[in-house]
Amino acid sequence: MAESSEPVRFQVAMVDIPDELAGQRLDNFLISYWDDIPRTRVYRAIRKGEVRVNSGRKNAQYRLKKGDRVRVPPIGTGSLDKKSHAGALPGWVSTQLKRGVLYEDDNLLVVNKPSGLAVHGGSGVSFGLIEALRKLRPDQSGLELVHRLDRDTSGCILVAKNRKSLRSLQNQLRARSMTKVYQLLVVGRWPTRKRRVEVALQKNVQKSGERIVVVSADGKPSRTDFQVMQRFTQATLLEATLITGRTHQIRVHAQYSGFPIVGDEKYGDDEANRVFSGLGLKRLFLHAGKLEFQDPQTGRTILVEAPLEKKLVDGLKSLPDDT
Repeated sequence: MAESSEPVRFQVAMVDIPDELAGQRLDNFLISYWDDIPRTRVYRAIRKGEVRVNSGRKNAQYRLKKGDRVRVPPIGTGSLDKKSHAGALPGWVSTQLKRGVLYEDDNLLVVNKPSGLAVHGGSGVSFGLIEALRKLRPDQSGLELVHRLDRDTSGCILVAKNRKSLRSLQNQLRARSMTKVYQLLVVGRWPTRKRRVEVALQKNVQKSGERIVVVSADGKPSRTDFQVMQRFTQATLLEATLITGRTHQIRVHAQYSGFPIVGDEKYGDDEANRVFSGLGLKRLFLHAGKLEFQDPQTGRTILVEAPLEKKLVDGLKSLPDDT
């Protein structure tokens, strides 16, 4: 292919702004996202309306807000073809993933996934955690996700480095010998005696095309065990252990019980979310805090814990304690 100095265009990326990027200027976000693009090209893209925020034009000085959706035109430089150009990773993704490795050996690694990052590309997302890891570690060709987390859920995600380890770890999931424990903050006072939610869940598609999960007798058996960790005047901090691993299981089980998770825009309480957002809790408060499994090579037990991000910890400190 002949050399060319003209930009190379690929698929448009739709980027949902996570809490960590709230307050950053649009131009600085794009400069970080396109780390190989001249600044003059960045400002031209903004000026010509190639970049959109929530489907509208914004100037370069616009301060991004958590939840803003940015249309990023896929501009690259040089003569790379689509296969070789995977696109430059946004700076915040590279930084978070490099700092977020909680455990690693020759067969696997556990990463503290940030909220706002999908685990894989697709459905309007040009890249996810697994694509980012493969780009950051080009010498490790066998990286594969063992399980998934919702985009807005943070915490432990397990990645296998080879096919043998992947099969072993996924067998543990199927046998329910892998333990996954989450921290979540729910609206209201969760009853101390309510320690288990066991109702079947089914995936549905609404007329709008949105995919949701509902409680249904025709669904798959699902069980979550809950334990109260701390009470606040308007909320309860819980620990949830997944016994089964259905899509959106904890979120729907919490909502079904009458105590939606703080910050849940799909299954939550909009008015409550606005109140807690004003107290500094601006994202889904669901965090995969603990992951326990057997080493696929030695059989020894490995327990990995992921700390809550500082903004969630600070948000909890702002809540009045129920004493």
